[in-house]
This record gives sequence, C-alpha cells and structure tokens, in this order.
Amino acid sequence: MGLFILRRSGVMILTALCLTFIVFSLTNLYPNLEKLAKTQGNFRMTDEAVASWLDKNGYSQPMAVKYGQWLGVLPGWTYDSDDGVTGRCIVGVVTETEAGEFPRFCGILQGDWGHSTVLQKDVSDVVWERLGNTLRLMGWVLLLMVPSALIIGVLAGMREGSVTDRSLSTVSILTTATPEYVSGVVFIAIFTSSTVGLKWFKGSATAATENPTFENFFLPVLTIALYGMGYIARMTRASMTEVMTAQYIRTARLKGVSFPKIVLKHALRNALIAPFTVIMLQFPWLLNGVVIVETLFNYKGFGWILVQAAGNNDIELLLAISVVSVFVVLVTQLISDIGYVFLNPRIRIS
Repeated sequence: MGLFILRRSGVMILTALCLTFIVFSLTNLYPNLEKLAKTQGNFRMTDEAVASWLDKNGYSQPMAVKYGQWLGVLPGWTYDSDDGVTGRCIVGVVTETEAGEFPRFCGILQGDWGHSTVLQKDVSDVVWERLGNTLRLMGWVLLLMVPSALIIGVLAGMREGSVTDRSLSTVSILTTATPEYVSGVVFIAIFTSSTVGLKWFKGSATAATENPTFENFFLPVLTIALYGMGYIARMTRASMTEVMTAQYIRTARLKGVSFPKIVLKHALRNALIAPFTVIMLQFPWLLNGVVIVETLFNYKGFGWILVQAAGNNDIELLLAISVVSVFVVLVTQLISDIGYVFLNPRIRIS
C-alpha cells in the first residue's frame, strides 16, 4: 500500500504540473494580457504602450520562465527604471539596495499566490474565504444527498422489478435529468416569489455567508442535492441488484435466513463498494459544479468567485482557483482508490 500511494503521488504531481501549465498558458495568451494591460492602464493604449506595460510587469518573458516564477522554482522578475526597482517579489517601488532585502523566490511553493487585480486583495485571502463558504454549502449538501441517495438505491435494488423499484428509479432519473438551473428557477418561483403566493422562504443565499439559517440555505442545498442524488441512487440500485442475484445470497435464502438479515449483513456492504467511488467523485463536482447554483442564488462561494475572475480577466485569481481545483480532484481520486481497496477484499495490490 505504501508503494502504491507513493506511485500515485508521483503521478498526481506530474498531472498537477501538466494541468496547471495548460491553464497558465491559456490565461497568459496575448489577448488576455492585452486586455489586462488596458484594464490596469487605459483602454486607449497603443500597441507600443501595451508592450511597454507588459514588459514592466514581467509578462513579456517566455511562457516557461513565467510559469517557473509563478510556481516558485525560478527567481522572480525585476524591472529597473528611473523611479526605482519593481519586481514580482518586491512590494512597491524601492531602491536597488532595498530590493536586495526582498526574497528572490515568491511563488505557489512559497505560499505567495499573487494579488487580485480586480478585488485588490491577496489572492490567498480571497480563495480561502470563498472556499470556506462553498465547503459550508457542500457539507449540508452531502448531509442531505448521500444518505437519501443510498436509502433510495438500496430500497430500489432490494426487489428488482417491483413497484418500489420502478417508482424510485423513475424519481432518480427525473432528478438527474433536470439541470440545476431549471430546478433552481422553479424553486425560486414557487417558494420565494410573491406572485405565486407561496413565499415560504424570506431569506436569501446572499446573506447565508454571514447568517447561515434554514431559510437562507435550504433552496441552494436542495437544488444541488437533488441533481447529484439521482446519480448516486441509480449506481447504488444497480450495485444492489447485482449483489442480490449473487450465488451466496441465493444460498443464504435457501438456508432460511431472513430477508432483512440478508440485506443488512450480506448484501449491503458489497453493494456500497461501487457507490463509494461515485460519492468521492462528488467532491470535485461540488467544488466546481456549483458555479451555476451559486451564481443563480448569488451565493458568494468558490464557484461565484470563479465566474467573477473569468469575467474580469483576473489572471492571478484564476490560476489560484485552478490549483485548488486540481488538488481537490487528484486527492479525492487517491482517497477513492485507497478506499476501494479496503472495501473490496478481492482487490490486492501487487
């Protein structure tokens, strides 16, 4: 297991480097840099002025060099002018003597995530604040989605072809087939709109970041949970159906073991092996897939700040969001693989 984790960790690091380099290259294309220069300077800037601004701010260097500086494995850029010295690792405009007192390396590995050009804050502060809001939302979603989906899937798979199976399977398909933006709009129209007459929820998801109450949280949580619930329930149902037709289940029935005991003691653990992987894959989906819901309900979380960064061409913030997203995806996949090995005794690592 130790060698397996070590190999997977090596593959994860290489994958993370490749993915972040691709995102870094796309965000640092010249049209984006030109837009950034004109946003920070003047929209009427000439091409020469844009090139000068990019040179002063270290954007005119080769892509590999900029990536190494952003990562923190290469020394940060510096620019000498008549006013003084500026640089990636230098705060403000300083003299040449003062510039030597600043660190040479200042990238992701050193904990320096850059500065948001739109919000005018440290990127790390923005990311952790919005990530905390989304994690709070994710916690309530998982608390509602996972137990409900497992119960629906197990009940449907216990007796394949029964009325309960067909009814619950139909509900699962409907929830998965309905996009979040559709169910979210429907819930808003029914439960918060005064025109319909059922204005049960007077709160708003915007206020949930500071005042997380039932009224503020329930609709976005329900919208996200319903969409993911159907997928997990269908996977659980398929796995439960397969287990219930296994030979050892038939043997237990022939021996006179009660049906509830067969389900709880023999079938349930094996039926939950496949859904475990699906549940782990919900974490990256919840982190990045809540963009629509957070935008719809104006909940200022990780997805909301992603939309703001992309719309305002905030390059440093976009790169930091990509790092967090890649990290979450790779770590959850590793945990999923390790957990699958422990849950399934038929799998051995050689």
